[in-house]
Amino acid sequence: MMSSYKLTKIAVLFGLLLCCFSIAWAKAEQTKSTEIIVGAEQPLHYLPLLKNKRVGLIVNQTSKVRQQHLVDYLLNKGVKVKVIFAPEHGFRGDHDAGEKVASGLDSQTGVKVYSIYGKHKKPSSEILKEVDVLLFDIQDVGVRYYTYISSMHYMMAAAASNNIPFIVLDRPNPNGAYVDGPILNTEFQSFVGMHEIPLLHGMTVGELALMINGERWIEKQADLSVIPVKNYQREMSYSLPVKPSPNLPNDASIAHYASLGFFESTPVSIGRGTDFPFQVIGFDKYSIGEFSFTPRSIKGAASAPKLNGIKAKGQDLREITSSGLDLSYLIAWHSLFKQHKQVFFTRAAFMDKLAGTDQLRKQIQSGLSEDEIRNSWQQGLGNFRKQRQPYLLYF
Repeated sequence: MMSSYKLTKIAVLFGLLLCCFSIAWAKAEQTKSTEIIVGAEQPLHYLPLLKNKRVGLIVNQTSKVRQQHLVDYLLNKGVKVKVIFAPEHGFRGDHDAGEKVASGLDSQTGVKVYSIYGKHKKPSSEILKEVDVLLFDIQDVGVRYYTYISSMHYMMAAAASNNIPFIVLDRPNPNGAYVDGPILNTEFQSFVGMHEIPLLHGMTVGELALMINGERWIEKQADLSVIPVKNYQREMSYSLPVKPSPNLPNDASIAHYASLGFFESTPVSIGRGTDFPFQVIGFDKYSIGEFSFTPRSIKGAASAPKLNGIKAKGQDLREITSSGLDLSYLIAWHSLFKQHKQVFFTRAAFMDKLAGTDQLRKQIQSGLSEDEIRNSWQQGLGNFRKQRQPYLLYF
């Protein structure tokens, strides 16, 4: 027989094991309850809306249900996916910025793919006769000139004019903590800026869809449903599980994107054609800083980058934590070009489209400081914060 001492020892060990298991289980449950769950991962909320319907999807490589693409997930669930509408960079996210996206059949699923980037930004009524409902699920980065929200606008308008319900499966905004930059002036409206919102608007695509509808920025209101993100607040940091486009490969590029995008209207490179796009700044003739890089042609990401094959010198921002919109880089490089009596904004009209106004370019050219420029935005930003309030889903 076992002694009472041994029995007591076993009981104590068992109690400790049980306690450890309980703590681990409680921690796992707590993590589970606070884990961010995107709209696509809540099928109980949207599958009933797709039942017995012919479905059109506005998706790309970010449209994932855990590790599975939403298209494959829905097909496996027996959903009738009739058409995939492909935005900039294509359905698989393998097209360069501005590169033509062709229509055709998806080789993996056999589903018809229709491009909504380029000449035809929204499908014809003839094509929409093939669907009963449209579903949008694309990861955005919260910067006005990132074109996925423009594609959403056009598809909402198409859905509304053809009396087709529109569903948005929401995802977090990695720049959701920031409301910054100039408000778009409709005189400068384009595909890289369609709405009267700041450059950094701090809203998710679901919230923006509600605002587009509520503010009647489309001719007719859409029959809109939004599946919100669970356990999400806009101040939370969010690291994207899939790169949203070829030249935004990581958190650093997404954080710097709002600040460095303006350089697209200048001769200065921001690293397209390198392994670190939107994380460096450089030019070949004169520079700020000693970091060097040489852009090269990269298929599907930068087929003909600025300074292709030419050594550029400048700044390495990969280890610098961005906090929204930083104008200091743009102002400093403009000042450098001015010293050399060279034109900085060589594509002034494009700069104005990116900014949503010509005021920012003119303020920089006239020598205003960053604080003076920021002060000119404040009234507009305050009005926008009030205007967007009824459409916010997260606080």
